[in-house]
Amino acid sequence: MVAACLLIALPSQAQIQFGVKGGLNVSKVSISKEVFNSSNKTGFFIGPTAEFTLPMLGVGVDVSALYNQFGIDTESGSTTKKSIEIPINLKWTIGFSSVLGAYIAAGPQFGFNVGHRWFQDICEFNKNSTSLNVGAGLKILGHVHVGANYNIGLKDTGVMVKQRNGETRTDFDNNTWQISLAYMF
Repeated sequence: MVAACLLIALPSQAQIQFGVKGGLNVSKVSISKEVFNSSNKTGFFIGPTAEFTLPMLGVGVDVSALYNQFGIDTESGSTTKKSIEIPINLKWTIGFSSVLGAYIAAGPQFGFNVGHRWFQDICEFNKNSTSLNVGAGLKILGHVHVGANYNIGLKDTGVMVKQRNGETRTDFDNNTWQISLAYMF
């Protein structure tokens, strides 16, 4: 009976916060070295975010809609990939006090290309992408969230075409380290 009452009471104490998240990403594109130099490229992301938490358990979900941009260098020049990324993370928070807490998070991320799809007939970005987030961070004063995240590409980001001695098409994906700062209202 007590357990049933607690389960009914937990949803009524659930918290939802809205805010703004931004940060830097360092991308490493995975592809054949003969076709593409895959050195790290810095980009940024920014957009609205929301977090739903069950306080007694520390378990919650965060969802964001982020404008994301990063650069890619090829033998023919540089280009920028622009997308809207929607990460949906399951988050577990441990509160050390009302001032400081730590969290771990994991979940899928869905990306939608909003920039040019072709770059000089050698690179075509896919319309959408899917990846997996794994991260951790700190919650400071209940409003400031500082985190580090690794985003692992599960679906190809695009195709590189090299035209030396015939055409070679190589799919590539994108793995990204992200450092974020969010302010929750």
